[in-house]
Amino acid sequence: MKFINLLFAFIYCIVTFVFPLKVNALKATNPSVIGLQKRISNNFSRKYCKAIESGFSKDEAMRSAIIETENIVSFSLNPQKKLILVEDLANQISIQVINKCGWSFGLIGKEGINYFKKYFLEINEKTTPNKNLSG
Repeated sequence: MKFINLLFAFIYCIVTFVFPLKVNALKATNPSVIGLQKRISNNFSRKYCKAIESGFSKDEAMRSAIIETENIVSFSLNPQKKLILVEDLANQISIQVINKCGWSFGLIGKEGINYFKKYFLEINEKTTPNKNLSG
């Protein structure tokens, strides 16, 4: 019995070292992708909140911030922009907008973040159907 257990352990070790599992890190864990995503979301939230403060409607502010941010991203030479996941970016943008100026248009907390994220994704798709802020 000990011999069989030892044999299986030996075979397991050989297989593990000869054929190791290949594990790829998530794109969102890449520090340069996270940094770029943070810069994009900072840029967007700054533009959106500034537009709201200037008296733009929620829709006007959203479209304006999406188009202005998209123009900056599309001219970026950073190859990491293709690795940004739209859902992650939308989540980060939503958190920043709600924390910076969500109270001014009645959105606060987790419900506000979830609502804004859904709204952002919808308007982003309508405003730039063949593009997205993530490159």
